[in-house]
Amino acid sequence: MLEKLSHQEEEAMQLVWKSGEGSVKQFLEHMPFPGTPYTTLASTIKNLAKKGYLSSRMVGNTYLYKPMISEDEYKEKFMNGFVKDYFDDSYKALVNFFVEEKKLSARELKEIIDLIEKSGGESGK
Repeated sequence: MLEKLSHQEEEAMQLVWKSGEGSVKQFLEHMPFPGTPYTTLASTIKNLAKKGYLSSRMVGNTYLYKPMISEDEYKEKFMNGFVKDYFDDSYKALVNFFVEEKKLSARELKEIIDLIEKSGGESGK
């Protein structure tokens, strides 16, 4: 079972998912916010490998890292846990929260309903 990632770890995983495979130096070059120290990113990447999110292999004198879980798999795992922990395992309660907070308009809700109807799916939650 994979541990939940910290915000910093999720940002690092975004870099890895975009790259597919690479070294810490290559990931650092793709950081959206320049100025992150190499040692900080290297430490985060090593922690992700320890947690089982990344595999590593030595090429020359450099470690190359690649994801052991896809971005979609992580999103599904995270969202299922999020809905379970914060919305009593109810996606209906999640949508209701966004409606009540005025974060979801009637038009957007209609688009969601259309998507559900097109997919032919009803989850019951």
